[in-house]
Amino acid sequence: MGGGSMESRAFLVSCLGGRPHYPSMPRYPKKLAGELADGGADLEARPEPEKRVALLTVLGMTCAACAGSVEKAIKRLPGIHDAAVDVLNDRAQVVFYPAFVSEDTIRETIKDVGFEATSIKELMKENSTLLCRLHIKGMTCTSCTNTVESALQAVPGVHKALVALATEEAEICYDPRFASANQLIEAVEDTGFEATLITTGEDRNRIQLKIDGTFYSRYISMVKSSLQALPGVDDINIDPVLRKVTVSYKPDQTGPRNFIEVIESTGSGHLKASIYPEAGGKELHKGDEIKQYYHSFLWSLVFTIPVFLTSMVFMYIPGIKHLLEKKVVNMFNIGELLRWILCTPVQFVIGRRFYIGSYKALQHGSANMDELIALGTNAAYFYSLYSVLRAATSPNFMGTDFFETSSMLISFILLGKYLEILAKGKTSEAIAKLLNLTPETAILLSYGNEGNVVTEREIDSRLIQKNDIIKVVPGGKVASDGFVIWGQSHVNESMITGESRPVAKRKGDAVIGGTVNENGVLHVRTTHVGSESALSQIVRLVESAQMAKAPVQKFADRISKYFVPLVILLAFFTWLIWFLAGKFNSYPKSWIPSSMDSFQLALQFGISVMVIACPCALGLATPTAVMVGTGVGASQGVLIKGGQALESAHKVNCVVFDKTGTLTTGKPVVVSTRLLRNMVLRDFYEYVAAAEVNSEHPLAKAIVQYAKNFSTDEDNHIWPEARDFTAIAGHGVKASVANKEIVVGNKRLMVELGIRIPVEASEILAETEGMAQTGIIVSINQELTGIIAISDPLKPGAPDVISLLKSMKVKSIMVTGDNWGTANAIAQEVGIDTVIAEAKPDQKAEKVKELQMSGLVVAMVGDGINDSPALVSADVGMAIGAGTDIAIEAADIVLMKSNLEDVITAIDLSRKTFNRIRMNYIWALGYNIIGIPIAAGVLFPFTRFRLPPWIAGAAMAASSVSVVCCSLLLKNYKRPKKLDTLRMSEVVVN
Repeated sequence: MGGGSMESRAFLVSCLGGRPHYPSMPRYPKKLAGELADGGADLEARPEPEKRVALLTVLGMTCAACAGSVEKAIKRLPGIHDAAVDVLNDRAQVVFYPAFVSEDTIRETIKDVGFEATSIKELMKENSTLLCRLHIKGMTCTSCTNTVESALQAVPGVHKALVALATEEAEICYDPRFASANQLIEAVEDTGFEATLITTGEDRNRIQLKIDGTFYSRYISMVKSSLQALPGVDDINIDPVLRKVTVSYKPDQTGPRNFIEVIESTGSGHLKASIYPEAGGKELHKGDEIKQYYHSFLWSLVFTIPVFLTSMVFMYIPGIKHLLEKKVVNMFNIGELLRWILCTPVQFVIGRRFYIGSYKALQHGSANMDELIALGTNAAYFYSLYSVLRAATSPNFMGTDFFETSSMLISFILLGKYLEILAKGKTSEAIAKLLNLTPETAILLSYGNEGNVVTEREIDSRLIQKNDIIKVVPGGKVASDGFVIWGQSHVNESMITGESRPVAKRKGDAVIGGTVNENGVLHVRTTHVGSESALSQIVRLVESAQMAKAPVQKFADRISKYFVPLVILLAFFTWLIWFLAGKFNSYPKSWIPSSMDSFQLALQFGISVMVIACPCALGLATPTAVMVGTGVGASQGVLIKGGQALESAHKVNCVVFDKTGTLTTGKPVVVSTRLLRNMVLRDFYEYVAAAEVNSEHPLAKAIVQYAKNFSTDEDNHIWPEARDFTAIAGHGVKASVANKEIVVGNKRLMVELGIRIPVEASEILAETEGMAQTGIIVSINQELTGIIAISDPLKPGAPDVISLLKSMKVKSIMVTGDNWGTANAIAQEVGIDTVIAEAKPDQKAEKVKELQMSGLVVAMVGDGINDSPALVSADVGMAIGAGTDIAIEAADIVLMKSNLEDVITAIDLSRKTFNRIRMNYIWALGYNIIGIPIAAGVLFPFTRFRLPPWIAGAAMAASSVSVVCCSLLLKNYKRPKKLDTLRMSEVVVN
């Protein structure tokens, strides 16, 4: 009852400086939403008062009653918007209006209650961090990523650095007081890789504008001073050469449209401003890299095809063969000269990227794939060069060259890299699709004084500002998060939430940017724009998930440290063994091909070993599968926060469900009232609602809503004043209303307060709980007066979901703060055998830990503030998308549709993803374990089969491409068919 406002809040401060990186849906408080919706144009002249958040450490609290007294004292102050006290962590979070109350006053008030309060704002400031993202070019394997990670983590001020091979990006959590984005870029470039800044972490509310027209030098200071005069502008930087103006601002006070108007008015018509065209971004980098490899491969072919023809085709055509064998100097012939000339630009110009990569890797004491390629091609090229030069200086030596090995090897590797980058680009298509959801333009409306539309004009959607009113036509996309102030329609939100059925929208309802309006015209007031929008937060979440390394990837990281040096040793010993075997005639001379001698045969075996080994396949096995898996999850309405969550979810064999809002709809309603004293029902509810209106608990809100039915003015009814209000966490509330002592709560509260419960009341409670309803007891002046029965209906298909989990060998448990009778009735209805009722937030977390101690891998599914400790404690926390922001922040997986069936989708998708990772590892390891011995000539003594180096190189290139393609097959993921049957049954029932 009263526990909702006091139950444990998890104060989770992320690397983003406390900003949530989860997809919280835009929610306006109902009362404010109603005022905004009704306010019309009047609201234009009535700015919303500034709100601030104070985080305080409160020492001395020992129980929920202490927290309740602190919270009550704070809420009595004028100008308090909301307050939450966390007794477990000795903290308080207060949202207040500084125009009415100060933080010092709040601290003094807490001290007056008897507790020590100190601000932790400075501590937060000291620990503030930014999240920088870099695009890194040139990485080929996990050895490269480890080198870059180590270099970044060595920079002072860097708390954490993650480098992803699949996305070719780095995500760095750093303290801006000790490090800068430029230092991070320099650290990467010092390791030999090219780094480009994607975001510094500071530019979420920063925009770049381009100025066209006659931009005189005198305009620079004028533009700067004019922009600085705008409220909410933090920083301005003008680049006159590029004609670029960069503005950092507070989005709740100003926006890009204001900047453009100021710039154009300052220039007296000589200047035109627009959003600066984006010159960066991942897609551009990816496109450039694809073009580079494509052009390199084509140029390589131009030289390699003639080399191949002169060495392997024309030698069998009599006339051309005679011409190619014509001597130039001594035994040096035309064919060798042509191959030398054609191979040299391939080796040193087109293949220079391998020299650069291997040199820079050696500088930092690491080894990567570039070194294997450089060593293999150099061995073939320089031996061939030695052979032809000796032939040119000797009248008897018949030279044999391997120029075709060098050029064909480089060509195949470039082709493989080109195909690999193309395939890797498809693994992140989920993010690209999300980014394309926002429409390019929007229709901006201006309201007149009478509340009617005066003008409408089309603007760039990036120019939308907070509190703008935009028009959404049928078939059009919603340009920004907000709420409807006029009109009604159905909106298709499947691209954001995965929910296939259109959602009805009318005045006061929230809408999400990027969703499609199916019918009817809507006028929407924007609330979250730019980086604050739900879509932007989802994109950031998926990007972060794709950057995070799964624990299983440590296996590949460990192997990569020793892989390349080990391969080089194997290649050397392969050459040495075959060379010594030939030298001491350990095998018949007939084994040696007619075109070479024993040394050349040994050299080819050594080169083949060096170039067939593929560290790339191992490095790409995990990240590509995680990228595709998280992307598919996002399209299904299941947001997975990284590889750790994926890996844990596939092992889950026990799911703990919260009851209210998880197994049930979370929208309780009063179904019956039993009075035990002679009293008018309207007066009864007047007292009860007056006490409960101060509580945030869902059951309290249901009672207040029902009580409004007895009022003539339901929306604006004023309840009697409740004095000495006290909320008892998990039990109920106490208050004094009209000189009467009102207690509303559960049976345990009445017993603790010494209120006698007659037999009749106990029978009513038992009957109520037997029908899966919650019985709320009301006492007036220490005498039990009535019992209110509240029902929270089950979510459609909940019993089927529990049944499907059993078929997947996953145990289901219910943990709730509700009474045992109601909990058992609900559990029986859904088919859950194990129930824990009357559990407080810390007890839920303790139960999760007990299950983990028994050897179970536990997933916790919840939606409320009181679930957040258990969500954090569980191996996998799954938050219902419609739940509280704190629960969503605490969770590892967010179920956007708030459907229970997505619990099954999350577990099934994680299992499929990890099966794919296993397959990738089996293929990558199996390829190397089988390929290297074959290249070393293990089969040659028995079958005379040998693997030419250029074919070994082609196999190496194909192996990494095949791993990426194997991961891409996850894009065809279909959730279990039983869930589709379940959805159909829900539709029929409804």
